[in-house]
Amino acid sequence: MTHQPTGNTRAVILGGSLAGTLAAAALAPHVAEVLILERDKTLPETAAPRPRLPQAAHAHMLWSGGADAIEDLLPGTTDRWLGAGAHRIPIPNGMVSYSAAGWYRRWSETHYLIGASRDLIDWGVRTAALAIPNVRVRTGMTVTSLVGHASKVTGVRVRGEEQEESVMDADLVVDATGRGSKVLEWLMQIGGPVVNETVVDAGVRYASRRYRAPEGAEANWPVIHIQADPREGKPGQVVSIISIEDGQWHVSLSGTRGGEPTADEALFEEFARGVRHPLAADFLARAEPISDVAVYGRTANRQRRFEKAAMPTGFVVLGDAATSLNPVYGHGMSAAALGAVALRDTAAKTPVNAPKFAAQAQKAVARPAAAAWLLAVGQDRFYPGAIGKTPNLADKLAARYVHRLSHTAIGNFLVVKALTDVMTMKKPASVLGKPGVLVAAARGRRRPLLKGPELTKREQSILDREPLLRGPGKDTGRISR
Repeated sequence: MTHQPTGNTRAVILGGSLAGTLAAAALAPHVAEVLILERDKTLPETAAPRPRLPQAAHAHMLWSGGADAIEDLLPGTTDRWLGAGAHRIPIPNGMVSYSAAGWYRRWSETHYLIGASRDLIDWGVRTAALAIPNVRVRTGMTVTSLVGHASKVTGVRVRGEEQEESVMDADLVVDATGRGSKVLEWLMQIGGPVVNETVVDAGVRYASRRYRAPEGAEANWPVIHIQADPREGKPGQVVSIISIEDGQWHVSLSGTRGGEPTADEALFEEFARGVRHPLAADFLARAEPISDVAVYGRTANRQRRFEKAAMPTGFVVLGDAATSLNPVYGHGMSAAALGAVALRDTAAKTPVNAPKFAAQAQKAVARPAAAAWLLAVGQDRFYPGAIGKTPNLADKLAARYVHRLSHTAIGNFLVVKALTDVMTMKKPASVLGKPGVLVAAARGRRRPLLKGPELTKREQSILDREPLLRGPGKDTGRISR
């Protein structure tokens, strides 16, 4: 049964980024009004950077599980992205990936990802969400506290651009303010519960740059992904190339504690050449950098178990404010999108102003985030210097099984399909325990290891070109962020 809006029910969403606008789309059919409160003074009307979203300067992977969830919430968004220059990249055949177990074969398509800048992805969602008649946004609004008490939240107190304070009443408040959320402080102020928080921090630092794709490599270009191997006992270093809009490649380097990249432009490609395989660096040597190097270091995995706390009614926490993830796995956007779908589905069964709605919704939105959490910390715990829970026997056994699956996937399509189901967040991690997958893992790979990456003639032709000259004073036509 789908509940229609009743009376003057209002949902107030804290934060106008991806998670917030998706939450607005999720609740719009079920309340009379959705009000988004955004701290930025303006929201761009185009695919432009936002000052309070520094992570947008880095490559983002929107896996098919998240993209499908967004399309479900906001039909037509995928076409809007593609019409603006984004790419639909088939997986696994559109990915050249060097895993801890070796090179993956480029099997036939089972899934996909959207190749686009974070600015373009956010613009597509924001445009669609703000076009919904009962959704509106107020910018320049800083939330200072929750209004209510330990048992019930009835609104928020905000401060506007002129420093005036006011109260926004709401039947439901959704915190989507991201990694910097002050939700624990807000709850303490109203006598709310102590929320269990777990942090696993491998000390990951990002350095990213945009390149002009070489001629012939602007479209239908695979993702190049050289992964780290946490079993090596040294800092994990990763490089990814993703084809985005405007004939550009978005290139991100990352390294765990002790092996971080820097903002030094002269060292960017050197770092890429020093990871487990130099393939990405070989491509970059034939492409032209067109931006400065941007760095980012707020990458700790942080899980707050709101669904297990005695939370006040009328309040739900979504996205990075509840579970923030190391971006190297590309699951943050997809987890937020699937959480928004869960929020919508809960509202379809229970009115948002019902006493039990918030608890039901919090449990529902936690499930996809928990799956992404396990994928991230299952790797990050094993890097040298990682802060957080030391891997126990169960963690070590799980990691060995996942490596066994990765090893098997080199030559077994069934296992590739199962791993990709989980990686793209189309299915839960439990599919990796199905009998067919267990038997395949026991048997091992059915084909030999590849000696090198599987490249098409077009891709190899780029590597056959002479590297571009690099030197001081050379005009790169760069853009700054």
